[in-house]
Amino acid sequence: MRLIVAAPLVAVIGFAGLALTESARQTTRASDLEVLARLGAEAGDLAYRLQRERIAAADLLTYAAPEQQDAFGAEMAATDDAVARYRRQRDRVPADADANRPLLRRIDTALDGLAPLRTQVRTAAHASVSAMTFSYRIAIADLINFRENVSHGVVNAQLADGIRASAALSKTAEAIGQQQVAVLRAVAAGELTPAMQQDITAARTSYTESSLSFLALAPPDWSLWWDQVGTGKEALVLQRMQDEVSRAQPGTRLQLATNSWVSTTQDRAARLSELRGRVDDAVLDDVRAAHADQRRRAVAEAVSVLLALLLTALVTWAVARQITRRLRRLRDAANAVAFEQLPAVVARLQQPGSAAVDPHELARQQSSAALEPSSDDEIGELGQAFSAVHRAAVRTAAEQAVMRANTADIFIHLSRREQRLVDAVLAQVDLVERDETDPDRLHQLYTLDNLATRMGRINASLLVLGGVGVGRVRQHDVPLQQVLQAALSQIEHYARIRLGMIDGDVAVAAKSVDEVVHLLAELMDNATTYSPPGSEAWVTGRSLGDRVIVQISDGGVGLSPQRLQQLNELLARPPAIDVAAVRAMGLVVVGQLAARLGASVQLRRGPRRGTLAEATLPAAMIRSLPPEEYLLAPGRLSRRAARTTNPPPPYQPRPQPTAGRAPVERTLPAAPVFRPAPTPTDRGEASTEELLIFEQVNHWFHTDVVDGQDGREWSSPADDAWRTAAQATTPEVATTTTSGLPKRQPQRHLVPGGVTVPQQQRSEYRDPAQVATAMAAYARGVATRRRTPINLGNK
Repeated sequence: MRLIVAAPLVAVIGFAGLALTESARQTTRASDLEVLARLGAEAGDLAYRLQRERIAAADLLTYAAPEQQDAFGAEMAATDDAVARYRRQRDRVPADADANRPLLRRIDTALDGLAPLRTQVRTAAHASVSAMTFSYRIAIADLINFRENVSHGVVNAQLADGIRASAALSKTAEAIGQQQVAVLRAVAAGELTPAMQQDITAARTSYTESSLSFLALAPPDWSLWWDQVGTGKEALVLQRMQDEVSRAQPGTRLQLATNSWVSTTQDRAARLSELRGRVDDAVLDDVRAAHADQRRRAVAEAVSVLLALLLTALVTWAVARQITRRLRRLRDAANAVAFEQLPAVVARLQQPGSAAVDPHELARQQSSAALEPSSDDEIGELGQAFSAVHRAAVRTAAEQAVMRANTADIFIHLSRREQRLVDAVLAQVDLVERDETDPDRLHQLYTLDNLATRMGRINASLLVLGGVGVGRVRQHDVPLQQVLQAALSQIEHYARIRLGMIDGDVAVAAKSVDEVVHLLAELMDNATTYSPPGSEAWVTGRSLGDRVIVQISDGGVGLSPQRLQQLNELLARPPAIDVAAVRAMGLVVVGQLAARLGASVQLRRGPRRGTLAEATLPAAMIRSLPPEEYLLAPGRLSRRAARTTNPPPPYQPRPQPTAGRAPVERTLPAAPVFRPAPTPTDRGEASTEELLIFEQVNHWFHTDVVDGQDGREWSSPADDAWRTAAQATTPEVATTTTSGLPKRQPQRHLVPGGVTVPQQQRSEYRDPAQVATAMAAYARGVATRRRTPINLGNK
C-alpha cells in the first residue's frame, strides 16, 4: 500500500516542485529586479551629481575664483552624499548578478578615483578642462549604461520600457552637461575651434535622440511630464543660447555670458533630474507591485500545491486502501488455495479409491469463492484467471490420479494373471523334480525354479506399485533367519549371499513376513547385481530391543555422496507410479514397502568399499521367540558356536536344492522343550524345570546288564531315523516312467519326526486388507491347483 500511495505522491510532488521552483525563481528575480531598480535610481541621481560637479570643476578651471571654489566644494559634498547612498544600495545587490558585475566594478573604480581627481582640479593651476572633464564623463557613462542594463532579462515589457525610458532621461541630461562643458572649453580657449563646434553639435544631437527615445518608450502621462519640463521661460532662454552657440563660426570668440549659460543649463538639468526622479519612482512602484504580485502568485501556487498534495494523498490513500483490501483478500485466498486446499486435494487424490473421481466435478467443487471476480477491473480479471488456474490444477491432478489409479489397476491385473502362470510353472517344475534323479537335469530344473521365483517377485513388485499387499495369510511368526533365507532364495545370485551374525531369538510378525521378505530380496538383488561377479554380499541381522537392524553390504565400487543422497531421498519419499518408477522398480518398491511397513531403509558407504544397505524393522512387526522355538529353529547357530566355528568357505557357484521355495514352509516342528520336574516329597523347595531332551538322551549311554555281564550293544531313539535315511542312498525302483526314469514313491524315505505337528490356532483380529489379500491368494491357489492325473491305461 505504501508503494501505491507513494508513487502518485512522488509524481505530484515532482511536478509541484518544478512549478514551485519556477515560481520561486520568478519571485527571486522580481526581488532582485527591485534591488537593481533602486540601485539604478541611485545611479541616476549620482550621475546627475557628477554632472553638476563636472560643470563646477570646469567653471573652476576656467575662472579660478573663490566663488567657483565654494561652488565646487558644495557640489563635492552633494556628490559624496549620492556616492554614500549608492554604495549602501550597491551592497544589497545579489552576488549572482554576473551580467552587471564587470560594469559595477568599473563604477566602483571610478568612484574610488574621485578624490585624486578633485585634488587635481583644486590644486592644478593650468590643468586641462578637457582632460579633467573626460574622467567625469567616463564615470557618468558607466552609470547610465548600468541603468540601461537593469532592463535586461526583465520579462514584463512594461517594466523594461519604463527602465529604458528612465535611462534615456539620464542620457538627455548628460547631453546637456556635455554642451555645458564644450561651451566652457570654447570660452576658456578664447575661440571656437572646429573640434569644439563638432562636440557641441554631437551633444545637441544626442540630446535630440535621447528625447525621442524617451518619448517613444514613455507612457502618455510621462510624455505629459516631458512637455511640462520643456516649456517655460527657462526653456526659451536655453533655446536662444543654444541657437547662438550653433551660429558661432569656428575661429571666432563666443559672445556668451558664462554665468548665464551655466545657470540656464543647470536649471534645465535640474528639471530633467526631477523628471527622472518621478519616472524612477514610478518604475520602482511598478517593480514593487510586480514583486508583490509575484510573491502572492508564489504563495498561491504553494497553497495550491499543498492542497493538491493533500487531495492527492487522500484520494490515493482511499483508492490504494480499496485496492489493497481486494489484493489482500485475493492474496489470502491464493495462499489458502496454494498451501492448503490444493495440497489437501492432491493428498486426498493420492489415497486409494481415487479412480472413481470425476475431474470436472471435483474442479467445480473446489473452485474458491474468494477468487471469483467481484468487478470488471484488472483485479477481478486476476481473480478470475487465478480461479481458472486453480480449477485447471485440480482437474489435472484428478486426471493424473485417475490415470495413476487406472495404471495401478492394470499393473495389478497383469501381475495377478502373470502370477497364476508363474505358479503354474512352479507347480510343473515341482512335479518334474519329484520324479527326477539325474543331477544335471535337476540342476536345470533348480535354475528354472529360481527363474520362475524371480518372475514371481517381479509380479509382486508390480502389485506393490499398484498399491496392494503381496503377503499371504499366515498364522505363525517366522524367525528372522528363515526370513533372510526366503529372501535370498528369490534372487538370481543367491549363492553369493553370506549370512553373518543373525540373532535367532527374534521373529517377524506373520502378517508382515512376505513383505519383509520381498523388501530384503530387493536389497539383496541390488547388492549382488551391482557388485563384481566373484564378490560376496554379507547379511547380518541384530536385535536392538525396540527394533531389528538388517545390514546388507556388497563389495562394489560404491556410490558418490550425491548419488547416495538422491537414492536415500527416493527411499524416504518414493514417487508415484510412472515410467521412472517402473524403470527403477527395485528401490521404488523398497521405498513403498518400507512406507507400508513403517520401516526405514538407508544407503551408506561400506566400511571399506561398496555400499551398505540398512533396513530398520520397527517393534510393531518384531516378535520375540519362545526359548523352545529359538533352540529348535532350523539353521540356528548359538552365539557360542558362532564365535568358535570357522569362517564360511569361499564362494563356489553351485545349485541349491531349495531354490525357488520359501524356507518358511519347511519349518521343523516346534515341540515343547521344557517341562516342570516332579516336586520332591522330602523337600519344600520350589519346582524346577528340566529339558525333555535330557530325559530322551539320558539312556543313550546306559549299558544293559544281563546276569551281571556287560551289555552286548547300546542303542538310541534316533537309530530308526538313521536307518531310514541310509536307505535313501540306495533307492529301490518299483516302477518307471514311459521314458525309463524311476518313479519316486511319496513319503517312502520320510525320516521319523520330520512331519510338522500342527499347532493350535489362535484367534486374532483380521485386517480387511489382509482378508482381501488372503482371498486373492485363495483364488490364485484355486486357479493353479494341481489336478489328479487320470490313468487312461486302465480304461
